[in-house]
Amino acid sequence: MSIYSKPIPAILRELGERLRRARLKANLTQQALADSASVSLKTVANAEDGQNVSVETLLLLLRGVGRLDDIQSLLADEGPSPIELARRQGKARQRASGKRSQGKSSSEDWQW
Repeated sequence: MSIYSKPIPAILRELGERLRRARLKANLTQQALADSASVSLKTVANAEDGQNVSVETLLLLLRGVGRLDDIQSLLADEGPSPIELARRQGKARQRASGKRSQGKSSSEDWQW
């Protein structure tokens, strides 16, 4: 089943289960993980049960089980394509272009 078809609570439960497996593989109790991540025992339990936790808490817990490097694949920096670099002459993109209207010009839509 694709992750796109799963509801968010199901994804959170899956993340919690993976965190629990990583903690057990690291041979840590929930209390030991809580201590090393500087969070409460309840926070560890909530995360493992699939409760919504902050990104900061997730990062602390991943660091605690020695899996913080796994987060790099979450939003891997692919960088611009060679064609895009050539078009921008090596300059980094500063903003998104947004959606452009087609047909009427903006002055035709605007009225007092």
